[in-house]
Amino acid sequence: MHEASEAESGMTRIAAVHGALAPYRHTQSEITDMVARTCLPPGADRRVLDRLHRNARVRTRHMVLPLDGYGELNGFGDANDVFIRAAVDLGAEAVRGALRTAGLTPTDVDLLMFTSVTGVATPSVDARLIGRLGMRPDVKRLPIFGLGCVAGAAGVARLHDYLVGRPDQVAVLLSAEFCSLTFQRDDATPANLVATGLFGDGAAAVVAVGDGRAATGPEVIDTRSRMYPGTEHVMGWDIRGSGFRVVLDPAVPDVVREYLADDVHDFLAEHGLKPKDVAHWVCHPGGPKVLEAVSSTLSLPDHALDVTWRSLAAVGNLSSASVLHVLRDTMEQERPEPGTPGLMLAMGPGFCCELVLLRW
Repeated sequence: MHEASEAESGMTRIAAVHGALAPYRHTQSEITDMVARTCLPPGADRRVLDRLHRNARVRTRHMVLPLDGYGELNGFGDANDVFIRAAVDLGAEAVRGALRTAGLTPTDVDLLMFTSVTGVATPSVDARLIGRLGMRPDVKRLPIFGLGCVAGAAGVARLHDYLVGRPDQVAVLLSAEFCSLTFQRDDATPANLVATGLFGDGAAAVVAVGDGRAATGPEVIDTRSRMYPGTEHVMGWDIRGSGFRVVLDPAVPDVVREYLADDVHDFLAEHGLKPKDVAHWVCHPGGPKVLEAVSSTLSLPDHALDVTWRSLAAVGNLSSASVLHVLRDTMEQERPEPGTPGLMLAMGPGFCCELVLLRW
């Protein structure tokens, strides 16, 4: 068990968060029509598809390709080539924006961490960005694959781990996710239809600094990682020749209800806090049923997850980038009172949870 005195021995401050969205914005109904054309057999009844997309509570999403471009992708190789180009372009935009907001330059960066679960690249995307952004040749790089939706919160936690021992340094987390490239053509399974109604494309970058540097923004007080036994099957990818086929078990909300409350209560208690003391909840928009499970199991007030719900409606679930967009929106729109606690949380393949205690 962590002791609060040890956890608070070194603080990390989130100096800036910048989100970027893919270029093509569409309404949910436009995307549903595209999915009907590419995923359902000719003449198939689309009522189930329409219901699943309507229940996702997403109004609009951004996508990396025009809607008619998805039918032209020739397998995983084509999709992955699009991923690499888009991750470098949108990633550069996100990192530049975050550094500009933080009042820093690319040469100030000591660690660049990159996470994605919607494409692969070697050299990794972070390596391709070093020269493009003008970072130092001795910058440390850490590409991460496989964490999925939890990686936004987990990435902030790992920045904190790094900076506690290097208080004078600057670390950047970049998430770039292009979920639309994983939609499977000619796949009318419920998991694929749910995914095509929920996930969107975007990126986000976080600039964090150790407590040896002056900066504004929320402090990271402590973090907690949790793995849940026997849940490896509920979320992930089934990797095939056509690319990443989604694994999305309907039991995900049940896992949240079974485990999350105890983890949150125990984590907060170590800092003398209870859920009612948390002023702002920075929650990943995993989908309506997941958000309802989070709210009910933690007995949250009616409007506690409003920022998350708004993000879900406006851009959908951006996998690891989503919770970072919610963090940015909380910082910019809610303007939390200084000194109040916040809790950042996300869940993902494993099945697992990441908690990050913040102080505004």
